[in-house]
Amino acid sequence: MLQGRELATFRKQLLAWFRQFRRDLPWRQTKDPYRIWLSEIMLQQTRVAAAIPYYERFLKRFPDIHALASAPEEEVLRLWSGLGYYSRARNLQKAAQQIVAKHDGKFPARMDEVLALPGIGDYTAAAILSIAFGEKQAVLDGNVVRVLARLGVIRGDLRAPKPWRALQKTADSLLDPNSPGDWNQAVMELGATLCSPRSPQCLLCPVAQFCEGRKLGIAESLPERRKKHAAVEVALAAAVFADQNGWTILLPPPPPDANVDPLADFIPILASSMWHFPAVAVTGDPAAKLRAFLRNLAPRARVAQLKLAPAGKVHHTVTYRDITITPFRINVRKLPRVSGAQPVPLHDVSILPVSNLTRKVARAVLDMR
Repeated sequence: MLQGRELATFRKQLLAWFRQFRRDLPWRQTKDPYRIWLSEIMLQQTRVAAAIPYYERFLKRFPDIHALASAPEEEVLRLWSGLGYYSRARNLQKAAQQIVAKHDGKFPARMDEVLALPGIGDYTAAAILSIAFGEKQAVLDGNVVRVLARLGVIRGDLRAPKPWRALQKTADSLLDPNSPGDWNQAVMELGATLCSPRSPQCLLCPVAQFCEGRKLGIAESLPERRKKHAAVEVALAAAVFADQNGWTILLPPPPPDANVDPLADFIPILASSMWHFPAVAVTGDPAAKLRAFLRNLAPRARVAQLKLAPAGKVHHTVTYRDITITPFRINVRKLPRVSGAQPVPLHDVSILPVSNLTRKVARAVLDMR
């Protein structure tokens, strides 16, 4: 990898490009470790453009660590609703509570203390410490790996432990010790904007002269693609009750210690640890399967007399699962009594913490002709 004058020139050119052309993102306007931490957690598995409004709403309600630590979990999840991967929000609050209890509400500045917080791994710790505290910690994420793989023509499964450790050493060697925060952001920005997975914009790259992948004409084929997990198709049917005032019911998330088969009747894949419509996995006739499920769920609802009106199909993807859900609108004079269920307006199910899939189901039923 680069050394001496080449390395100095590489650092200078990349930092100059970043400082002139970097995107104007709200978390780049602060050195507050809480805000930087929040942005890093939100950006896991989430696009920048999608994360920004959530980031701003979340900070308006929870402006500091104390506010987040003391909030009801349900409210934290409600403001996270739609971002997915809800364990991130739970770990965020648990970490805030730990910071209040052990660090007087101040985000710790030592690597070992940061790594001890729930939901924070090597990458997130390095990002926070370098950007907020100027610590000499090099980050390694997907964008950085792609840049390094193309610079040095590094092949193979780079996510395997041994290659990953080697990549971390490479990232450490390239880190600008005088501007570690800007440096980390510059490498990530390069990977996110110019050195993209497909059709990298090599002609605009500020460090193209150092890229071995470009010289060999193979930049776009690096890193080598990993084998994807085989897709699993899941078919569901959901019951959307609607009373005369336009209210429906949602079921609560399963308890944290629930031992449930992912394709069993409770469907934690639909719940995603959030409030959700009553739903069941189906094969064959979805209406018949849903009726049988509702007889057990609401035995007093006279299920046999209910009219189930299908609202088309809703498609959703969660990691390797391809979900097809058939929502049924069930008009009733009075909502059935179901243990733990919560009545909510059908047009505004998001007053409770719900997943994007639950929102899609509600929209499909509301859009029925």
